[in-house]
Amino acid sequence: MVAAVGTVLSFALLLAGPESWRGAYAFSWLFAFFFFLTLTFGGCFWVLLHNVSNSGWGTSVRRVMENVGYVFPFMVIFGLPLLFPPVQRFLYEWMTAHRAATGDVAEYLHEHNHLLSDKYWYLNLPFWHARFFAYFLLLGWIIHRLRKWSVRQDTDPEPGTERLLRSRGASAWSIPVFALVVTFASLDWVMGLDYKWYSTIWGVYIFAGSALGGMAVIIMITILLRREGYLKHVAGPEHDHLMGKLAFAFTVFWAYIAFSQYFLIWYGNITEETSYYLLRNTEQWNTLSTMLVFAHFAVPFLLLIRADVKKNPKFMLGVSAYLLAVHLLDVYHMIIPERGPSVGNVLNGAPELWIGGAWSWLLDLLALIVVGAGFMSFLLRNTGSAALYPHRDPRILESANMHN
Repeated sequence: MVAAVGTVLSFALLLAGPESWRGAYAFSWLFAFFFFLTLTFGGCFWVLLHNVSNSGWGTSVRRVMENVGYVFPFMVIFGLPLLFPPVQRFLYEWMTAHRAATGDVAEYLHEHNHLLSDKYWYLNLPFWHARFFAYFLLLGWIIHRLRKWSVRQDTDPEPGTERLLRSRGASAWSIPVFALVVTFASLDWVMGLDYKWYSTIWGVYIFAGSALGGMAVIIMITILLRREGYLKHVAGPEHDHLMGKLAFAFTVFWAYIAFSQYFLIWYGNITEETSYYLLRNTEQWNTLSTMLVFAHFAVPFLLLIRADVKKNPKFMLGVSAYLLAVHLLDVYHMIIPERGPSVGNVLNGAPELWIGGAWSWLLDLLALIVVGAGFMSFLLRNTGSAALYPHRDPRILESANMHN
């Protein structure tokens, strides 16, 4: 109910509300949508990795991974506002420039905006809208099919390795598709907020955060289900330990990619690249930028480096919630700083660093609650629609009795 009513009201605000509120809420909505989208990216990735690696230990928690990943196709509902010009007007400056062109768009841009003209082959409205639907169709079809095969195994009178081999083969060619979807969706929806800026490892940066955030959600769901009496005979502290290892690995990987992106941009000192960090290292945003270095890397690194604590369910539940919180701040740091310059420029031609005052935080929170309620609704629906673990998988005993 929260998701349904909130989405309707949000669509009304985005399309017909006061201009200043509409502009600020457009960024709030994109932030909430993209944050929960990255969690579904993470779920899809862990399903694909589990299948291609022929993982035995992960069989017990594979259905949890599938349920998180299978929220992805339904996220298209919350992405629909990005298709409407009143929302695009505030988010994507390049779209406004295209719509303002007189006559042939390519020729107009060539005369008035050479930088945007050079990117016209990729940044044009028909191609952008086609890519929007292609992302959901491609990755949505992949995760739907993999989960369908997995669920059908639960009622197979003679379960064998045929379905496992089919899922493994499909996942092998699906991983490159997944990589393309994550990379170009992040380019279109987040990097496109400033068409002049670019980073050659932006897609990898988004992937690192998505994998970490997705694993945090999977750990939390697994532990909470066990608390309610489910999965007790097939998953335990040993699985928490292994998933904690993966969370630790991607904590380090995220830091490596984040530092690489910052260092290469700092070293190159190219105007089109440094604008991203100049904005985020100014006034209030500098506090968040500095905090992320410690909160997103140093703290979880120290918390997860010991082996024994990763077998403690209470500890892992708390650490996973913490990882989810810092991932939320990371996505906030990607998107919201662009709001002041963009909305200020659209409304009065005077870009601002901070727009909306205190109420802009309320809009961010509202969008997060609405999209979060939708994410939870679809996740709970997936969780209740099939067995909580693949109980007829030939490797379930291997997974249940796993030690590391």
